[in-house]
Amino acid sequence: MTIEQVKNKLNNYLGKRVVIKYNLGRNKFENYDVIIKELYNNVFLVEIDNNGKEIKSFSYSDVITKTIHIDY
Repeated sequence: MTIEQVKNKLNNYLGKRVVIKYNLGRNKFENYDVIIKELYNNVFLVEIDNNGKEIKSFSYSDVITKTIHIDY
């Protein structure tokens, strides 16, 4: 999978709710129920709704290297 392929797939889900599973290492994971907000050249922004809006950014290479897994 290339960065362009990741961008194109995320573009289909722009503004929609997805689940991101973030690998922290040593079998530790964080799950985020997010809305994909914006796509940029190297990163994309997601909004987490936890009693207030929180914005996180991830790189497309995080998806390629499986640091994060996105359930669409």
